[in-house]
Amino acid sequence: MFLHRLLRVFGLMTGAISHGEFEARIRELSDGNPMLETTTAPMLRARAFLRQELAGLEKRVRQFAKDDPVCRRLITMPGVTIPEVVPVVALTFRAAVDDPARFRSSKRVAPWVGLTPRRNLSGERDVSGGNTEAGNVNLRRALCQAATVMMNHGRSTWQRSCGAQFSQRRGRKIAMVALPRRIAVILHRIWIDGTVFQPEVAPKMN
Repeated sequence: MFLHRLLRVFGLMTGAISHGEFEARIRELSDGNPMLETTTAPMLRARAFLRQELAGLEKRVRQFAKDDPVCRRLITMPGVTIPEVVPVVALTFRAAVDDPARFRSSKRVAPWVGLTPRRNLSGERDVSGGNTEAGNVNLRRALCQAATVMMNHGRSTWQRSCGAQFSQRRGRKIAMVALPRRIAVILHRIWIDGTVFQPEVAPKMN
């Protein structure tokens, strides 16, 4: 972001570029300008170093999920293994919940995460809105990310079909609020039962 702003000061725009083309584009725009070359070169080196370190961390995180028996089961659910990204959902759920027995029912997980619909009571009106956003914010974000992946990139399962049907009835925005709640319940059920996700069979939501 800082490099973009720095170039704009000199009237230069990077335009729409992919991550793989970013460094080459910055060097192209800086070429011939001693001040820009001196300023951008160390920034690009730092960026390359950080990207390398991040790749190493992602590899380690993926290995953690692979080695953990609970995460291995959670990852079987579409959307929990995010394509080309670390399996943050399974690991975040594992770390945040810690002990699944703390919940007497899988349905209690969603309110604990802050995935309970906000109620607006006024006179004769009783309107359900978005999530209350109380609870573990990191887990809530991870579950919402899983819902997005499931709806846009996931394979065809009963879960995705339910989300699509709900989206047709109530609208995509509301569906993307409801789906993370269901994912939280199912992940807890998988953990408690010691099972894996069954794409053809919907589990009982106890």
